[in-house]
Amino acid sequence: MPDIHLVATFVIIVATIIAFASDRYSVEAVSLGSLATLLILFGTFPMRMPDGQILGTNRLLAGFGDPALATIIALLIVGQGLFATDALERPSRFLGNLGANRPWLTVTIILCVTGTTSAFLNNTPVVVIFIPILTVVAAQQRVPNYKIFMPLSFIAILGGMTTLIGSSTNMIAAGLAAQNGVTLGFFDLSGMGAILAIVGGAYVLIVLPKLLKERQSQVNRENQVTGTQFVGEILLTTGHRYIGMKSKAGFFPDIRDLTPRLLLRRDVPIRPPFDDITLMPGDTLIVTGTRKAFMDAIAKGEKQTAPEETQDGYSSNVDLIPPDAHYHIVEAVISPGSRYEGRTIQLSGLQAQFDIAVFGVQRKSRMARAALSEIRLEAGDTLLIGGTLDAIEAMRGNHDILLLEHSAESVPQKRKAAMAGAIFAAIVLLSAFEISPIVVNAIAGAVLMIGLGCLTLNQASRAFDKQIFLLIGTSIAMATALEQTGGAALIAEKTISIMEGAPTGALLSVLFLVMAILTNILSNNAVAALFIPISLDVARKIGAPPEAFVAAVIYAANCSFATPVSYQTNLLVMGPGHYRFADFVKTGTPLVLIIWLTFSILAPWYYGL
Repeated sequence: MPDIHLVATFVIIVATIIAFASDRYSVEAVSLGSLATLLILFGTFPMRMPDGQILGTNRLLAGFGDPALATIIALLIVGQGLFATDALERPSRFLGNLGANRPWLTVTIILCVTGTTSAFLNNTPVVVIFIPILTVVAAQQRVPNYKIFMPLSFIAILGGMTTLIGSSTNMIAAGLAAQNGVTLGFFDLSGMGAILAIVGGAYVLIVLPKLLKERQSQVNRENQVTGTQFVGEILLTTGHRYIGMKSKAGFFPDIRDLTPRLLLRRDVPIRPPFDDITLMPGDTLIVTGTRKAFMDAIAKGEKQTAPEETQDGYSSNVDLIPPDAHYHIVEAVISPGSRYEGRTIQLSGLQAQFDIAVFGVQRKSRMARAALSEIRLEAGDTLLIGGTLDAIEAMRGNHDILLLEHSAESVPQKRKAAMAGAIFAAIVLLSAFEISPIVVNAIAGAVLMIGLGCLTLNQASRAFDKQIFLLIGTSIAMATALEQTGGAALIAEKTISIMEGAPTGALLSVLFLVMAILTNILSNNAVAALFIPISLDVARKIGAPPEAFVAAVIYAANCSFATPVSYQTNLLVMGPGHYRFADFVKTGTPLVLIIWLTFSILAPWYYGL
């Protein structure tokens, strides 16, 4: 009679994969449901493992303390620190120029560099390097995130197939093979691996972006990021970096991102084109720009608030120094019938009432070129407001001005960019050269990011992704149950017995497919550890080259494309790309089949089977 634990584990895993792939239920709901079912099964009916220990709830919940989970959460926090400081703005602009500002050429260059680098470094730190860079490039060149991050993970995995040190799976498999008398050299995987990487890379670069579909939530997110044009003003006080800039051909070419619309000099308006004008202290520039452009100017201390009447009747204008990480920018709309309607910002008292700053105004209809302080507010105007979170929260519930939900964003800490970049570089170098474990480096880096002020605890908490947390913990619990109940070994044994007497090429092909499927359920290291001894035993029995079977195990174990839980890099890109479980199933499964078919066709010729 089949073991009840084994049968129940198979049923739970199959049901979980179907639920994930259907996309009808949230990842959190499916993960919790699967985990609860496993805990009830093994908690109520504990199973004794071959080593004599009990497989119970403690063992199943161990995945939530797994180093891989801690690494990914810590790296997400480190990435948030890079974004919060704009540390990768310059490298991203360099790459954009390298691609001649052609978005897909830039992305293709980055992906090709990723694949090549992954052949010689562990692919997890390589992906960690390029996630923040690609994020900034995507924002600068308007490339949708969902089209580039899954290709980043897949191309790194493909590159990792080509050398012995390309991934930890390769080295584990090679170590087990050496214990069984089969030694692999550094480039022994490179011939077939390069072919598989090129074929798979063509799919990743050409076909995969077309298969990835945009969802409405992503459209809304992109609209939030890009936004429309705000009008604001910049008072050129002594020492401002704009002072001394000269106009050329009617424009100020050294002023980027913000567009000057009017120059006020001693209250005299000067309109474009600006001919033979040098900016002087005391000048006021009326500029337009996106929210991002205004935030960058605020972060550099270049942007002032709208002037406001003081109690003694004089106008004051706040000359900002770069604000700290607790300073946030938010958008708010003037409501119909608001008491601010018809008033200028200068006379409204808005800034003093809430202890906030108004940096810009955006109006749906055409806005006259005028100083920010002189614009009369209308219902529907959107104000770009800065302040602490406490000050912004104090505005909530006010019926005269309505805060836009989810528009609050902290000002980039550009002063901390070098520090954040140094922390990130240290994590990558220490991990790439295996000086210390990546989990130690990542956690230490996350602590330093917070401790040195690159980001706040509130920003760090936003980097925590509960989907990834539950997904990893549940997947490790399922993999543990499948291994310890003997389910994985049973699949391997049945495959070998069914294919007994078949041609060597056919046996190798079927074995490859089974391993490729299992590596998307179990960890790829577990698949390598399970199948290396089995494959070598089969090779010796039928008189086939053992190197062919070892290579098949390594390539198949690296086919971690069909589920996000199958490899760390998939989980790392899941958040930035806003992917669902079903996205990996739909787009990664064809890649698994392509690699399998390519190997099945070429292996008999390549290995002389």
